[in-house]
Amino acid sequence: MDKDLVQWARRVAEAELAEPLPQRWRHSQGVAARAVEVSRILGKDVGLLKAAAVLHDVGYAPRLAATRFHPLDGARFLRDELGPDERLVRLVANHSFALLEAEERQMREELATEFPLLEEPLLVDALVYCDITTTPDGDRTTAQDRVAEIRSRYGDDSMVGRFIRRAAPEIFASVERVEAALAAQPR
Repeated sequence: MDKDLVQWARRVAEAELAEPLPQRWRHSQGVAARAVEVSRILGKDVGLLKAAAVLHDVGYAPRLAATRFHPLDGARFLRDELGPDERLVRLVANHSFALLEAEERQMREELATEFPLLEEPLLVDALVYCDITTTPDGDRTTAQDRVAEIRSRYGDDSMVGRFIRRAAPEIFASVERVEAALAAQPR
């Protein structure tokens, strides 16, 4: 079942991102590769993490960008057009502290009402880790360098810049928790 979910998610993400947004597709593939690396700390949720990793930015696809807030657009697309597991949709909707960005966009209540946060801290942290340790081109990076890259790309005074400055302490804490969990696992 997990293998089928991951293959399905990869096909969906590739169909939506590969041609119109090749760099975003490379990033999504890199995030999925990080998910494979951290899978040993998740047990039964490995397939869910891998699927969420490759789908997390699907809302950037031009045909899906109704609100221009990619976590919400991606989650709505998954829920309304494809109907996968609710946990997968909620992970995509809330990845990498999307609620904080939703506040900047005056959309927090809309996101929180439609797609409540999952009460599965390790799974949520694992997706943050995978996303934030992957460059726009899909390569490995540190959380600090990724946050700096986002700030540089968007500018500190932009909506995304304000969000990432606010979210950085939470992002770094998530990354630290995942790294600690990985270090505690036998190889």
